[in-house]
Amino acid sequence: MRFKISLEKEPKHIDVVCCVGWNNTEEVYSCGDDHVLKRWNLVTNETVKVADLPQELYPTDLHWFPRAQVVGKKQGLDLLLITSADGKFHLINRNGRIEKSVDAHKGAVLTGRWSFDGAGLLTAGEDGQVKIWSRSGMLRSTIIQSDTPIYSAAWGPDSNQVLHTLGKNLVIKHLAPNSKPNRWKAHDGLILKVAWNPSNNLIVSGGEDCRYKVWDTYGRQLFNSIAHDYPITALSWSPGGDLFAVGSFNTLRLCDRVGWSYSLEKPNTGSIFNIAWSSDGTQVAGACGNGHVIFAHIIERRLEWKNYEASMTSRKSISVRDVSNEAREQLEFPDRVIKLALGYNHLVVVTPSQCHVYSTRNWNTPGIFNLREGSVSMVLLAERHFLLAEKASVYLYNYDCKLICSPRWAGMQPETLNLASISISNDTIAVRDQLDSKTVHLFEVGSARSLVDLPSLHHWVGVVEVTLNQAGSALERQIAVVDRNRDLYLALVRGSLHKKLRKLAPMIQSLCWNTDTNILATVQDTNLTVWYYPMVLYADSRLLKKTAHIKDSRHVLEFNIEFGKSPTVMSFVGNHLRVRRMDGSLVNSVISPYPTVLHGYTSASRWDDALRMCRFVRDHTLWACLAAMAVYGRELETAEEAYAAIDEVDKVFYLQNVKKIPIRAAQLAEMALLSGNVSEAENLLLQNGFVFRAIMTNLNLHNWNRQVSIFHRVELDPEKINEKVEQEYERERDNG
Repeated sequence: MRFKISLEKEPKHIDVVCCVGWNNTEEVYSCGDDHVLKRWNLVTNETVKVADLPQELYPTDLHWFPRAQVVGKKQGLDLLLITSADGKFHLINRNGRIEKSVDAHKGAVLTGRWSFDGAGLLTAGEDGQVKIWSRSGMLRSTIIQSDTPIYSAAWGPDSNQVLHTLGKNLVIKHLAPNSKPNRWKAHDGLILKVAWNPSNNLIVSGGEDCRYKVWDTYGRQLFNSIAHDYPITALSWSPGGDLFAVGSFNTLRLCDRVGWSYSLEKPNTGSIFNIAWSSDGTQVAGACGNGHVIFAHIIERRLEWKNYEASMTSRKSISVRDVSNEAREQLEFPDRVIKLALGYNHLVVVTPSQCHVYSTRNWNTPGIFNLREGSVSMVLLAERHFLLAEKASVYLYNYDCKLICSPRWAGMQPETLNLASISISNDTIAVRDQLDSKTVHLFEVGSARSLVDLPSLHHWVGVVEVTLNQAGSALERQIAVVDRNRDLYLALVRGSLHKKLRKLAPMIQSLCWNTDTNILATVQDTNLTVWYYPMVLYADSRLLKKTAHIKDSRHVLEFNIEFGKSPTVMSFVGNHLRVRRMDGSLVNSVISPYPTVLHGYTSASRWDDALRMCRFVRDHTLWACLAAMAVYGRELETAEEAYAAIDEVDKVFYLQNVKKIPIRAAQLAEMALLSGNVSEAENLLLQNGFVFRAIMTNLNLHNWNRQVSIFHRVELDPEKINEKVEQEYERERDNG
């Protein structure tokens, strides 16, 4: 992936260009020290002077009112915020007429930003103050007062926090009164630019020490670049949060969200003072010190799926290659490509007005449908359908281009969705609430264009990532949740154990489900861990570590050589893992194929075949997986042999005693107890009339209060309960 640069032969501005901004995906506005506001049309390649600004107005920053907040509202739709060196900010319409000018600071106003919700704006200046203003330009509060000029500031994702520079430090200030700011030293030189992305909640900063750095909101450094030749003068996140652009003297760099660089361009532009992304995340515009406005669009984006490789060769063409037979297809489109996704034997390509769906079996006749809103921010694929996140809604389509449903939830903001906040499978949609990060909304995808709201999942800590497994039936659907403490929890979406979060592992940095089986790969602290059977939490959690393949401390040197520090799991197809190192290089790794085969045998109830394979392989991890699968499937004979193979003698004796019980319901209850599901065991016994056994179960577990509740659950008076217990006791004694 790289930038393809477009630069006019002669500059259109006669002085320094200070700031640029996108009005839509085809129009860019620019202004500079020549006091001229210009409009650039990228379709017709025309440049028009919109207005002559006052001679005393030397612009320092420019920001359009967020368009996502003005759908259906005419007022403020094309309102432009321009800050200037005379201490004022100006609200200007798209025709260049100044609607309002406000004296904001003593000295230059160095930055001005609309909030993401459009409810207000912030300004920061040379006087060391940060001020919050209403949409109409009325002062609400002065949140920062310091003796140091504030060169850059940015809103937090929920518009209730502000990030600003303070010399060599970065400060996050909450707007709530009496809140303590989070401050840390970020650079060795003066910090000139900061940017905070609402989708991934990451911060990027750059300064006079000629470095750019990536941070989380706790001030933890995630990436530190090499020293450049000149100070970093411009930074900007793409709307989706997967990329950011860095500008310096005669330098334009495209970077991944982690920090490593995709490409480095050296245009003859002088210093790039400002960078702005288009709303679709495919183009950037830059304000240059020599009077130019530089444009760049992304090309050579490359995707892989099994034996297929798709790459953008230009703005309107994609090349597809089958590496197994070197067959190539060249796909041409009438308009530029905004988004593309490859997976599950389909290629989905989005242009500004249409969506093209290709099958790997036929590249000549794609399915095509028109977009409803014309601005797609994300494409997410599953085996049977795919999801498009547009400007104001989320749509689910099948691969025949038919609309299945459009999920909605309270406070939805589709433009800020990313791969960590939403996940889909064949029958379920999971999305993290954008107002309350502790809540995950769940939807069941019906068969006849229907959508059923499932009970939401509530966690006690804020959730940062959700993902659904792709294989198995709807009753086996699992959701993996990573919270702010980086702890990984697992829950069943449906069934008797649904919504019960169980902790799988701590210190999770990255995770990915296998596309074919219910196997989970994670980067845990400094280990790469593959959980061959995560459902072990619901079968026998004591086997958790025995069912995982871990490169532990004995292999740390090997791990660091192969994957480096803080790798990211990109894909997990079959038994092949693709891991992205911190330097951007891809490393392919493989796991044993036997767990995948074992999953296939057990899902088809071929327990004899599973036993034969385990006897042949003689691997303790495989035997542990089979033991957990057999317990979950209530297969006593298989579970007994598997436990014996891994030397779990106590459980072997327990299963032998269970096999002696002549009543099937009682056997199932004992197996539920082995899995740790006391309530399920009690329900099984009570539903089948075994009140005495339910009481004795709670006695053996020292659950004294549960005995009282049993009497309340059965609809019998105390005398009849005693009579029923005595009859059952006699029957139990006769059966031995």
